[in-house]
Amino acid sequence: MDNNNIMNTADFDVLHEECGVFGAYDFDGEDVASTIYYGLFALQHRGQESCGIAVSDTNGPKGKVMSYKDMGLVNEVFNPENLEKLKGNIGVGHVRYSTAGSSVRENAQPLVLNYVKGTLGMAHNGNLLNAVELREELSYTGAIFQTTIDSEVIAYLIARERLKVGTVEEAVKNAMLKIKGAYSLVVMSPRKLIGARDPFGFKPLCIGKRDNTYFLSSETCALDTVGAEFVRDVLPGEVVTITSKGIESDTSLCQKNNARCIFEYIYFARPDSKIDGMGVYESRINAGRILAKTHPVDADLVVGVPESGNPAALGFSLESGIPYGNAFIKNNYVGRTFIKPKQAQRESSVKVKLNVLKEAVAGKRVVMIDDSIVRGTTSARIVSLLKNSGAKEVHVRISSPPFKHPCYFGTDIPSEDQLIATGKTVDEICKIIGADSLGYLEVDRLSEMICGGTGFCDACFTGNYPMDPPTRDIRGEMG
Repeated sequence: MDNNNIMNTADFDVLHEECGVFGAYDFDGEDVASTIYYGLFALQHRGQESCGIAVSDTNGPKGKVMSYKDMGLVNEVFNPENLEKLKGNIGVGHVRYSTAGSSVRENAQPLVLNYVKGTLGMAHNGNLLNAVELREELSYTGAIFQTTIDSEVIAYLIARERLKVGTVEEAVKNAMLKIKGAYSLVVMSPRKLIGARDPFGFKPLCIGKRDNTYFLSSETCALDTVGAEFVRDVLPGEVVTITSKGIESDTSLCQKNNARCIFEYIYFARPDSKIDGMGVYESRINAGRILAKTHPVDADLVVGVPESGNPAALGFSLESGIPYGNAFIKNNYVGRTFIKPKQAQRESSVKVKLNVLKEAVAGKRVVMIDDSIVRGTTSARIVSLLKNSGAKEVHVRISSPPFKHPCYFGTDIPSEDQLIATGKTVDEICKIIGADSLGYLEVDRLSEMICGGTGFCDACFTGNYPMDPPTRDIRGEMG
């Protein structure tokens, strides 16, 4: 798989991140909307359903927020005309894929609230476990919800807490005490830009600086895109407040136990990003090297399934000495609106998005590296493509352990009965996808992938959730 999805999303054999967030505060008073646009463009892989930008002028009338959001990709939603209208030197932006909650314009972010204390703009990456209960509680005290997303619950809590405390950052911290789950938040008040990360650190968030502009971003690659220097990661549990005085930090909610999502390194994040000090590209190279050690095979060529499989394939090649090559040509212009061929047609949706270089694989024993197998249909089709193109053998290596459990923290992993690894042996899966051999990255080698790092969540592989999962599957109720 890759971040633009080999399969059409209708096939549900792909994984999705929930979203990406980006914020900017220009102390020189320059407009930030176009810069946020480029930041979101760099984070497009984190969500392709909707996007939005909200800005405010810190020197203008307090409480005036201008925003624009819609369904579609960043370059589909925004143009020079609507960006020009977004006047303001502080702002937040968002790209979204819904793990739950309807895929409609009303659920696009950022959310903007007007309340007694002024205005609040917020973008959220993650998923709450107690959103349904909190929503009911807020509804009984008069809250009227405009969306079906859990992010609105967070926004209401912050607004409500702000009535009780002296600053918006205190309100954010108080809201964090009530919410349970995964979240990275970027919050805009009339004079402050605030970033917050849940105490487990499930989702990434970092700080950047360019001249007199500060940034908050889901990934460092977006900082690179706007020419900003990486300052540091926001700590799990930390609330950072950016004002004209600089950065203030509140670490009172930080804890020893962290649970960073391991799949950021395996698949979600762009390879040119660094998360919590670890390079994503390096981690994928390491995964490939580990696979070569633990699941060696005699072969003539190592290939990766674009894009996230490519670094792991290179790592496998470097460790094994088997030549690395390209076997796939990817059509990068198949976007969000791709219409899947009808059943009666002969075209495969995989073939539309991915084709095999026959001369590269004909007569060869091929090692095919991919980041994961969800239901198995995509893997089976790609193996079939390689064999139909003349590959003598196809040995599949997966740079993650088998998926056996759903995720409740913002990754769209299906229920157990829809995961191919549930109740099946590796040999059985190998037979189903038509490979000559199959090897997964072992769970106990995951820490090696991130150079001995600890404090990551592997619950989708092990079922060892860092906090008690909900007693029922809430993923279809809110997003």
